[in-house]
Amino acid sequence: MTILNVYNNNPLIDGRQSDRAMLVRRGTQILLHEMRHAVLPELSLASGRRADLITISEKGEIWIIEIKTSIEDFRVDRKWPEYRLHCDRLFFATHKDVPLEIFPEDCGLFLSDGYGAHMIREAPEHRLAPATRKSVTLNFSRAAAQRLLMAEWANGKPFDVDDI
Repeated sequence: MTILNVYNNNPLIDGRQSDRAMLVRRGTQILLHEMRHAVLPELSLASGRRADLITISEKGEIWIIEIKTSIEDFRVDRKWPEYRLHCDRLFFATHKDVPLEIFPEDCGLFLSDGYGAHMIREAPEHRLAPATRKSVTLNFSRAAAQRLLMAEWANGKPFDVDDI
C-alpha cells in the first residue's frame, strides 16, 4: 500500500497558495461556514482578477475576503480595491504575526489561526447593482457546480447529497 502519493489529483487545490495562506484560508472558511455562508476559494471575477475567498450569505449578500500573510504581501498588492466592484462587503484575513493596523479601516478584518477565525472588524456595506449581483451569483454557482463535478470525478464515485 502506498503511503505517499506524489501526484496531487485533487481538483480543488491549485498549488499557488503558501502553506501560511492555506492556514488563514482554512480558519476563515471554518468561521464563514459557521456563519452559514456558502464559501468558494479562488474565484475568477469578470475583471480578470481572482478573489481569494468569495461568499454568499443566507440573505444573498456577497463578500470577498482577501488573504494577506505578511506586511510585504499587503504592500505589494494594489489590486484589492478593484474587488469592491464585485461584492457587498470587502474583508481582509490574516494571522497573528501580521500587524492589524496595516489594514484599511474601510474594510472588514478576520484573524485566523487555521482552526477557526474571529471577525475583528465588520466591513461597511456597499450594495451591488442588480445586474452585477446576478453576474457574480451566476459565476459563483457555475464555478461551484463545476468544482463539485471535478471533485466527484477525481473521487471516482458520486457524492451523496446528504454528505455535503
